[in-house]
Amino acid sequence: MSSFKKGGMFIFSSPSGAGKTTLVKKISKNKNFSVSVSHTTRQPRPNEKNGKDYYFTSKGQFKKLIKKGEFLEHAKVFDNYYGSSKYLVIEKLKKGKNIIFDIDWQGTRQIKNKKLNYRLTTIFILPPSKNELLKRLIKREKKNMKTVKKRMKEFKKDLLRWKEYDYVVINDDLNICYKKIMRIIKRKNNIKFDNKFINLHVKSLLV
Repeated sequence: MSSFKKGGMFIFSSPSGAGKTTLVKKISKNKNFSVSVSHTTRQPRPNEKNGKDYYFTSKGQFKKLIKKGEFLEHAKVFDNYYGSSKYLVIEKLKKGKNIIFDIDWQGTRQIKNKKLNYRLTTIFILPPSKNELLKRLIKREKKNMKTVKKRMKEFKKDLLRWKEYDYVVINDDLNICYKKIMRIIKRKNNIKFDNKFINLHVKSLLV
């Protein structure tokens, strides 16, 4: 019998543009799942709302929150800070909620090191190809090529972190990828990923 408390934590990470945030929003629609809304110092994208997508804040205020120990994890990504509120996450876990994190490898490491008494599952999302990733980024960033180039520059660094995760899923088709993830979350069919296949796929993305 598991010694873990009722709520669970599910961390999703990926190179920028792999479709992680879309998957997280889809998963959060399931009963008893809640997204951990991060604090960030970056500017809101079109249609993003404060308190729903992120808690948008200044760098000065963010640094004050770090000093106060308010974050379960925090990291600097693309010149902006991101962090998960310790209080908000723990309160939801205490109520038996499953918390979904949309964070990078730095934040994942920090939460792993906390060793909280809740089930923790880490999932890394990969794009089907480098060309597809580029197309998604161009669309998302509204053809802002300066931002796209910056994201692609960090792609290799982020990609190589896949080995630090429990599961790796390729997001070729959103619905198929979602179904695979839900099987992992529900622990159906003792899902495992083919390490050799993923390794070959990662190599193809690095070419």
